[in-house]
Amino acid sequence: MKVKISAVIITKNEEHNIVDCLQTLDFADEIIVVDSGSNDKTVVFAKKYTKKIFTWNWAGYAAQKNYGVSKAKNDWIFSIDADERVSEELKQELVSLDYNKEGYFVPLKNYFLGRWLRYGGQYPDYHLRLFKKSKGSFVYGEKEVHETVNINKNKTGKIKYPLLHYSYNSISAYFHKFNSYTKLEALGRFQRNIKPGWYGIFIRPLLILFKWYVLKSGFRDGMRGFIFHTLSAFYIFSSELKLFEMYRFNKKEIKWRS
Repeated sequence: MKVKISAVIITKNEEHNIVDCLQTLDFADEIIVVDSGSNDKTVVFAKKYTKKIFTWNWAGYAAQKNYGVSKAKNDWIFSIDADERVSEELKQELVSLDYNKEGYFVPLKNYFLGRWLRYGGQYPDYHLRLFKKSKGSFVYGEKEVHETVNINKNKTGKIKYPLLHYSYNSISAYFHKFNSYTKLEALGRFQRNIKPGWYGIFIRPLLILFKWYVLKSGFRDGMRGFIFHTLSAFYIFSSELKLFEMYRFNKKEIKWRS
């Protein structure tokens, strides 16, 4: 018996991505789009591919995706972002999969400034994107902007072929999301009462750069690798500074961590 799949995608001003994404979801039996108030043509374009479009005020990544999952009629969920595409090889694998697990990790093939990042821990970049909604839901992981599925990892498998992730085609696109992402990162740590420290501001960014760019061979991706990993280190530096700022204006005293 063929397993029926509901593809779930959350959107906000994704008119430049949504069509290319939805065109690759022709294997799905249902497409759910949860839009958080786009003021471009995202919804107009999406209506050409599905009638199941829901508007829901932004409540966080995990909450938005869980809302979309709740609207799905099928038990198997395939979660995808607007800047991702299902490769033809992945489609065939999803169609022929035996579905004897509760969830599956899918590798992401990350593109940066138009090229695939092969090194620096960027491939294979596994994320649990295919799962039974009766067995799991989205929760926040260590990072507020990276939600995970709380499913029994002993009952999961791995998909061979990748999702194509066109994360940032330009530096402008990177910094367009940079400010909101680092703010969310800092806010999540602040709410968990994690205090800022000299290590987080000055040492951790450099260690991250050394680990992924040097030890994990990110330098083999050339100039794009250098730019990507330098920006990643700056991301950590910025989020830690924003955490410091939150404590500076919300706490009378800052007790630095060693």
